[in-house]
Amino acid sequence: MAESSSRPGGRAHYITPEGESQLREELNWLWKTKRPEVTQSVREAAAQGDRSENAEYIYGKKQLREIDRRVRFLTKRLEQLTVVDRHPDDQSRVYFGAWVTVEDEAGGSNCWRLVGPDEFDLGRGLLSIDSPMARALLGKRLDDEVEVRTPEGRTSVVITAIRYGPL
Repeated sequence: MAESSSRPGGRAHYITPEGESQLREELNWLWKTKRPEVTQSVREAAAQGDRSENAEYIYGKKQLREIDRRVRFLTKRLEQLTVVDRHPDDQSRVYFGAWVTVEDEAGGSNCWRLVGPDEFDLGRGLLSIDSPMARALLGKRLDDEVEVRTPEGRTSVVITAIRYGPL
């Protein structure tokens, strides 16, 4: 399994099955639920008469443009992504999809799952594969010390656990 694959824009092509499912659900919701609701409200606002001073009509059209923009983005992005639906052969190393626990110099511990940039959420422990920390961790083993350059400066962490959860 490759350590990192980026397209010219700098964003990785990888996504977990869970991440792909979330993007597809959002696309489906926007297209089949949200857009028809907004279209109906625009239709009703347009029926009220003068559209140039009708705030509901103007706002509804703006919402439709935003929905259409997001639908186009999600459609194109889903075509570009590679779903990583299997674990690597060598599970003693850190690769995409791994849950990695690290301990910093002060003894603090963090656990992150390395995921694609479209699904990262630090609050849920999902770290983008494109982040400096994730790039520094890729390919490393248990008990390896890793030095990372962050916006706050250089920091050093030790890998204390690597696991691959259900995909």
